[in-house]
Amino acid sequence: MGIGSMRAVSWAGVDRLEQRMVPIPELGPGEVLIKVSRVGICGSDLAIVRGQHARAQPGVIIGHEFCGTVADSNAPGAPPVGSQVAVRPLIVCADRGTVPTCRACASGNSHVCAALGLYGVDEPGGLAEYVAVRADALQPVSPNVVPELTALAEPLAVAVHAVSRSGLRSGDSVAVYGAGPIGLLTALVARYRGAGDVVLVEPNAWRRGVAERYRFTVLPFGAETPVEIRRRSAGNGADIVFDSAGHPAVALQLTEAARIQGTIMIVGVYKSPPAVDLRTVNFAEHHVIGTRVYERADFAAATELIETDALSLSDLPTTTFPLDATTDAFAAAAQGEGCVKVLIDPSQNRGNA
Repeated sequence: MGIGSMRAVSWAGVDRLEQRMVPIPELGPGEVLIKVSRVGICGSDLAIVRGQHARAQPGVIIGHEFCGTVADSNAPGAPPVGSQVAVRPLIVCADRGTVPTCRACASGNSHVCAALGLYGVDEPGGLAEYVAVRADALQPVSPNVVPELTALAEPLAVAVHAVSRSGLRSGDSVAVYGAGPIGLLTALVARYRGAGDVVLVEPNAWRRGVAERYRFTVLPFGAETPVEIRRRSAGNGADIVFDSAGHPAVALQLTEAARIQGTIMIVGVYKSPPAVDLRTVNFAEHHVIGTRVYERADFAAATELIETDALSLSDLPTTTFPLDATTDAFAAAAQGEGCVKVLIDPSQNRGNA
C-alpha cells in the first residue's frame, strides 16, 4: 500500500482523547497491515484514559481488542489480503528481539512474559483505520462472522484461559463475581465446559437482567451474598469462585463463597492490593490461582466458539460508535449500562456513517 495518511485516536493525557491524522504504517519484515473493522473498549483502556495505567504514555494510539481484514503483507505465509482476522495483541520477548528470552518465554509460557506488552499500550493499537502487526499475532476468522463478534475474540480468550486454569470438571458448581464482559463470558464458557450450577453476582440491575436472559441464576452483591451461594450448595460453597470484578469488597467474600478445598480464580486485575482472608485460605485449604490474559490455544478456542456461535454471543448487547465519537464511546463503556460491549468502527466518522 502506498504512503498516505489515516485517522487515529490517541491518548493525549488524563481524560483526553484526540483524533488526528497520522501516516499509514509502513511494514517491517514479518508485519501485516490490517484495515481495522472494530475495536472493543476494555477496562484497561478506561484506566489509560484516566491516567491510571503504569506503562501507557501520552500520544499512544490505544485499543488492544481489535479485528479487521488483511490489507497488505510483508510476511510470507501470512493470511492472504482480504482475510478476516482477530489480533492477539500480546508483545513478548521474541517480538522485542530480547536475547536470551525470559524464563516464562523460554518455558513456553510467553503469555506471562516478564516484559509482556500490548498493542494499544506499548505499541500503536487498533483505534486507527490501519495498524501494522506481526503476522504471528493473527488468528484467521471465517468471513461469515460479523466484525461485532470477531472483536470479542480477545476478551473471550481471557475467559477461556480462566476456565481452563480453574480445572473445572463436569458438574462443578460455579460462582462468578461480576457480570461485566469478562464475568459474563467466563460464566458462558464455564457452562459450555460442563459446569453444573452457575451463579453470577452483580450489583448493577441492568447487567443482572442481561445475565438472566442468558438463563443464569443472578444475585445482587451484598453482605449476605456468600450465604446465598452456600445455601445453593447444601451449605458447602461453590466448587470454583471466579473473581471477575477486581473490587476490594469482593475480595473479602471470596473465601466465604468457596467450599473447603475449593478453587478461587482471580481474573479481574486489582488496582491496589486488597484485603483477603488468608486465615480461611489456610483452614479451608483453598486453591487460589491467578490468571493473566491467555495462551495461543485459548485464543484459537475463543475464535472457534465465535465461529460456531456456541455461546449465543450473537445475542450479546453491543453498541458501535464511529471513530470521531470515541469520547462518547468511552463514556458509555464507563457507565456499564445499555450494552455489554462498546465497540468503535474506525472506518466511520459521524460525517460519513
